[in-house]
Amino acid sequence: MFAVLKTGGKQYKVQSGDVLRVEKLAAEAGETVQFNEILMVGAQVGAPTVDGAAVQAEVLDQIKGPKTINFVKRRRKHSSKRTKGHRQQLTVLRVTDILEKGGDKSGVKAAVGAGSVAAVAAVAAAPAKKAAPKAEAKKAAPKKAAKAEAPAGADDLKKLSGVGPALEKKLLDAGVTSFAQIAAWTEADIAEFDEKLSFKGRIERENWVEQAKELAKG
Repeated sequence: MFAVLKTGGKQYKVQSGDVLRVEKLAAEAGETVQFNEILMVGAQVGAPTVDGAAVQAEVLDQIKGPKTINFVKRRRKHSSKRTKGHRQQLTVLRVTDILEKGGDKSGVKAAVGAGSVAAVAAVAAAPAKKAAPKAEAKKAAPKKAAKAEAPAGADDLKKLSGVGPALEKKLLDAGVTSFAQIAAWTEADIAEFDEKLSFKGRIERENWVEQAKELAKG
């Protein structure tokens, strides 16, 4: 008697004693598993499966199939090529018994794809892990850097055109704390600060030196 079973999205016609390779199952070598999705047994055709029918098989080994090469080339303005190898994980089985009835009461472990088991485990674990990332992120979040404060007696450099908190911090970090300092800058000083603080010509463009002279007068 023969049967047609379905596993891993494929159909297999088998008889007792047949050895076949199927997509990896969640089972160890030596275990007996049972396929319950039987499309046909002898002359009996399922609709779509045969109720109570089953195929039992012994797991002989877990192996990898032959290597296949996948080459993709995209002919576009920005062309790309990609070569990728793959070896399908397989389970080697020997069919031991074909049941026309009573498969649902046999008590033999159901043959389940390894991928399906992993998916079920991930879904089951999801609720427990859902809150963990937020708690860990909150715990590991670095403290915000304290806002840079101008030294006592320093001028409010933000009064210069185009100077905001970020540029003011750069100037303070470079030791520039007063309008008088900026008013006294020479061309060499302007070039030095422009390069060192990456102002990209802002000093001359905004005319900071002249502004600083006016602001220094109070």
